[in-house]
Amino acid sequence: MSPVAEVPQGSTGGGRPGPARDRAGEDRRLLLRYHRHGDSRAREELVSRFLPLAQQLARRYQRGNEPLDDLVQVASLGLVKAIDRFDPERGTAFSSYAVPTILGELKRYFRDTGWAVHVPRGLQERVMKLDAAVKELSRKLGRAPSVPEIAEALAIESEAVLEAMEAATAYDSISLDGYRFGDSGGGETYAESIGEEDESYELVEYSATIEPTLRALPARDRIVLHLRFVEDLTQAEIAERVGVSQMHVSRLIRRALERLRTVAEYSD
Repeated sequence: MSPVAEVPQGSTGGGRPGPARDRAGEDRRLLLRYHRHGDSRAREELVSRFLPLAQQLARRYQRGNEPLDDLVQVASLGLVKAIDRFDPERGTAFSSYAVPTILGELKRYFRDTGWAVHVPRGLQERVMKLDAAVKELSRKLGRAPSVPEIAEALAIESEAVLEAMEAATAYDSISLDGYRFGDSGGGETYAESIGEEDESYELVEYSATIEPTLRALPARDRIVLHLRFVEDLTQAEIAERVGVSQMHVSRLIRRALERLRTVAEYSD
């Protein structure tokens, strides 16, 4: 009987190691060279070998107007972190560690840049936990949970729940130039609905112009002008308040206004 040739364990039927085994072995050798001997060239080669994986994961997370180049850069950073943190002595495939590390970096990127207003990372994480807790409690209770119920589920204070609810409104923003009711150009924008012309702005300039003259007027004239134009009293009411006749009040107002008008015309 002819002797049967032994096939090395893990080899293909042709007696040669499979390409996947060859690649895994080369990855391990490069990782050992980098972590044991600090070989920077081995690190660069690992980055080059796994960069297509990072690019593939970045494309998976591309959405909206997010530039793909930015996502590739974030994924590449995750790849470098995976290479630096991986322990080759664990005996596991590097890719099984690299993928969740890269995905974690991409998720953090969207978490940090997706908010319309800057919110501390700890508060962002609390908002995410709050959202998950609300969904779970709503499913169990058959209704929207109360703040104390959410606080108990998350083991935090009710104030922290309220803070997270408030912070959640900072995720999205609306342009003031956007239309309140659809995209129709004939509608009202948000800016038009909340803003108006303040007529008192002109009074600031006028006040600055006449202030020196006001200070130079007699005290009684200043009081009469204040009562007439600030408190909007009638001449009869002013006369009773100041203790003079209504005709005298009329003369005081006319004289004071003439002085102010002269100053304003001179300033122009």
